[in-house]
Amino acid sequence: MRKTSDYVLAGLFTAGGILLMVENLMADGDTSLAHPVSTTSWLILPTFLLVAVPILWRRRNALAATWLTVAVMAAHVLAFGWLTRCGVGLPLAAALAYAVARFAGGLRNQAIGLAGVVALIVLTLVRDSSIGGLPGGLEIGLPVAALFYGIGLTVQNRVARKQLVAA
Repeated sequence: MRKTSDYVLAGLFTAGGILLMVENLMADGDTSLAHPVSTTSWLILPTFLLVAVPILWRRRNALAATWLTVAVMAAHVLAFGWLTRCGVGLPLAAALAYAVARFAGGLRNQAIGLAGVVALIVLTLVRDSSIGGLPGGLEIGLPVAALFYGIGLTVQNRVARKQLVAA
């Protein structure tokens, strides 16, 4: 069952992705970037929008949503190289970290989901034009994802306690 918040979240990531990819399209020759963009092909826009779609399934199957997002991000990085992705990729990783904590279930699923979140962070940053690659972004991406995972775990524990008391 999807809630309105799922559509709002997907809409925000979609809008953010559109804005970010349009910025990439206009960044050709931008000397303020840590690394020049690899392409200004309009194909970067529709393919990046596919990154935002799996968040719709975060409640139903957090692992599938996470790993599908990882797969699409990997395809985008391989196809288009250096672009700015961190503005959407890192918040998306944080949202998926929350979803893994809240909806993935047991410890094994939590570990698999968190591995996907870390993979998404690495893929988002590995060819990021704004920060020039991994080192700078990991200092932000990993702690923020850990914070959102902790929030999701806290919410899940409270929900589980309420259900236990109600039963």
